[in-house]
Amino acid sequence: MANSEEVFSKVQAALVDALGVEDDEVTPEATMVGDLGAESIDFLDIVFKLEKAFGISIPREELFPDDILTNAAYVENGKVTAGGLAELKKRLPWADLSKFEQNPRVQDFGNLLTVNDLCRYVESKL
Repeated sequence: MANSEEVFSKVQAALVDALGVEDDEVTPEATMVGDLGAESIDFLDIVFKLEKAFGISIPREELFPDDILTNAAYVENGKVTAGGLAELKKRLPWADLSKFEQNPRVQDFGNLLTVNDLCRYVESKL
């Protein structure tokens, strides 16, 4: 089983390769979209590289809860409801949703995922 430093190192290598960023840009606090410039197509490459590096399977819905973010039962006026937040916390226990909770606009969700969140996700799969 890999330790946190090994996981970060492999995640960092996958992100550098997939996104064409420098090692020093891939910090634990860096957001995947805002800081590293990841786009939806990049996530396919990132997922592939992580699956290969760690020998795990990453189902899309585990990283991208689109079914929650597009469900009228969980979204009202462009914001995720309390019920939606509870569902996100249940589905994404490895993600730090504290900033998102302060202003849970659906359009901001894509910029939520940090490198550290991704590492915690991978660790949960190992």
